[in-house]
Amino acid sequence: MISKKNLSILGVLLAASLVLAACAAPAADDSADDSAGGDDGGDDAAAGEDLTVTVFGAFVDVDAERFEATVLPFEEETGIDIVYEGSGDFESLITVRVEGGDPPDLAAFPQPGLLADFVSQGEIVDVTSFLERSYLEEQYIESWLDLATMDGIMAGVWHRANVKSLVWYPVAEWNAAGYEFPETWEEMIALSDQMVADGRTPWCIGMESSGATGWVATDWMEDAMLRLHEPSVYDQWVTNELPFDSPEVVEAAELVGEIFFNEDYVLGGTDAILTVPFGDAPAPLFEEPPGCMMHRQASFIPGFFPEGSTIGEDGDVDFFYLPPLADRPELGSPVLGAGDIYGMFNDRPEVRQFVEYLTTGRSTRAWVEAGGFVSPHNDSSLDWYPTSADRGYAEILQNATTFRFDASDLMPGAVGTGTFWTAMVDWVSGEDIESVLSDVQANWPEE
Repeated sequence: MISKKNLSILGVLLAASLVLAACAAPAADDSADDSAGGDDGGDDAAAGEDLTVTVFGAFVDVDAERFEATVLPFEEETGIDIVYEGSGDFESLITVRVEGGDPPDLAAFPQPGLLADFVSQGEIVDVTSFLERSYLEEQYIESWLDLATMDGIMAGVWHRANVKSLVWYPVAEWNAAGYEFPETWEEMIALSDQMVADGRTPWCIGMESSGATGWVATDWMEDAMLRLHEPSVYDQWVTNELPFDSPEVVEAAELVGEIFFNEDYVLGGTDAILTVPFGDAPAPLFEEPPGCMMHRQASFIPGFFPEGSTIGEDGDVDFFYLPPLADRPELGSPVLGAGDIYGMFNDRPEVRQFVEYLTTGRSTRAWVEAGGFVSPHNDSSLDWYPTSADRGYAEILQNATTFRFDASDLMPGAVGTGTFWTAMVDWVSGEDIESVLSDVQANWPEE
């Protein structure tokens, strides 16, 4: 999804069950790994020294303040000063700083693809040079570790997650109609048919987003890929090992098309998908009576809800998990999302200490309790979340069997924020799916 999704939205991957237990991190190697990149490690951070760890990221304002609150316990206990700098121009500035020989100790990357670029240049420290893999497996489910593994090293640690596989609905109308939450994709289609029979419109969909128009449909495609195919197929699609016009990708588009091209399903019909701004798309959920009954969008979308609206079982709207396919039980409950991964440029004892702190749920607690933050850590407690919505996001994340990062954010920029978007616009405009996907494949950047 986009850096669009830099709407301060907030991967990637999730495997089976979660362990809700805090564990101490055993050291893998007390000496720095010179081949990992960054400065040599030295003696352990000594009490009484004036030690500082610099962190650079994309989040600013309130989020920056909340980050500072999360690191306060670490600062008080260790005496190490954490200095954070945020910028809305993070993507370009981090490159300038690294190329200029002035990298921060740590950088919080909202897009793993950018971190991977620095890994390929030998700029990033391997986290497993000082933290055991077995410890990291206790702190995160396997999918997070898979995504953090780049060019054979553990390139960073995850600290913030964003959930995209959500369907929003109007609570009062839903309950009055007696609708039940679908547990499979097939049940969701049957429910859509029932809503039409009841005289209601099932879906609100809008993907107009100025120069970024198309990303809404890419998110639908990504969710469909995860529900149809093994995670390895999704990963191959991201890297183009699986061609963009392969039967697997066409199948995902056809699944999405069952909803997009059913004129009875979509408010305003298929044409409205192209013209309704994505931020306005959920507005009919709040009308009386609601103009539609379901809207698939990520956990950032409440920022576009009418002022004063409430979320929850007793609120104006609530959400449920976008369900899996009944005939693919082996795929479990996949979740699409995003997140922030912290890459380490400079290898010093105090930086190692702080990275270890970031692997704990404790390092997220203040931010979680402030709201609007989902922790990817196994030892984070659901009791920390201040609202039912925040807890709901966390539960979906914790119950996921597979978690994958937004594919378009992992693909080369010319595709993920270029030809993939335009292909979706052309498809919804009426061009055949095989043709538009072949165009994306034909224009995939050469190595």
